[in-house]
Amino acid sequence: MNVFHILNGDALKSQLPANTLLGEVIVARECLVDGDVSGNTLNEIIQSRITSMHEMYDVSENEYVQQTVPELKKIENIDEGEVNLWFEDDLFCQVNLWFVCHILHEKPVNIYLVRPTGSLQYGFAGHKPEQLSELLKNRTLLSKDHIIQFSQLWKAYQSNDQDRLLEISQKLGQSFSFVVEATKAHLQRLPYGDGLPEQSLFEIMDELNTQDFGPVFQEFTKRHPIYGFGDLQVKRLFDQLMKK
Repeated sequence: MNVFHILNGDALKSQLPANTLLGEVIVARECLVDGDVSGNTLNEIIQSRITSMHEMYDVSENEYVQQTVPELKKIENIDEGEVNLWFEDDLFCQVNLWFVCHILHEKPVNIYLVRPTGSLQYGFAGHKPEQLSELLKNRTLLSKDHIIQFSQLWKAYQSNDQDRLLEISQKLGQSFSFVVEATKAHLQRLPYGDGLPEQSLFEIMDELNTQDFGPVFQEFTKRHPIYGFGDLQVKRLFDQLMKK
């Protein structure tokens, strides 16, 4: 039986002991939490992302096609076997997880979720290699209903259907409470440009009496780990605020 590990980033790939990753390793190099995610097919979504990543982060089409597209196509081409999804509980990871589940939701595969534990729910980085191996042993099998609901969550996210997002997250929340928290965090971003992240950045700059991005970023990630934003996402919000 073929075994696949879909990871939330390259950092985790380098962190995991080699004997843990038996099978094919695929890295989901995306940040679907940010930018245009429109499209009914994977190819259409890829085209939206190429434009969006260039506009937001100055990522060239060639870079995206070389670094991200092949990994997405590997996911699309999975047709049987066992899939282990290594994703954290923060919104950044969750949106990517919803998307991956959408790609896989009609595939005849056994899908497992591997999550960090306890106070480290927002980061695999806090786990030692042997702990990561243990997380794989304690993975959770996702039922067909779970996979379908994650897929539906992606479609609701795509269409910005807030009522549907809440409805589906509440269903999934009976088994996975972190989904509810991530969904609420997303809804607090709305309307874009005036949501909680922007308001918090204003407050932090005021409280620290600084417009220096470094300390503002550190404080933001401390206060809002639920978002899982890296420096690129926060810097984009920060720069937009500075222009106002």
